[in-house]
Amino acid sequence: MFQRKLSIDILAPDGSAVPCPIKGLDSFAMRNFTNDAVFDDTLPVADGMMEAGHRVPLERLQTAMEDWLRRKSYLAAGQSLRITELPR
Repeated sequence: MFQRKLSIDILAPDGSAVPCPIKGLDSFAMRNFTNDAVFDDTLPVADGMMEAGHRVPLERLQTAMEDWLRRKSYLAAGQSLRITELPR
């Protein structure tokens, strides 16, 4: 089910990157367990790391995650996310 490994970084306006805290990833994953079935196949595993199934569209994941993290103050104005699928 969780066959893809994703790296999720918070990008600052100056281009620097830090791993997204697991607290934010977990908050997103728990919220989407009940509200959007396409994200049921996500599993936060560490700061900046998430596993996902093949049916999770990365562009949609990034948009939804940025929106959620911004509303929960995990992502500040001017920051964005970079989601990268890691090779297996």
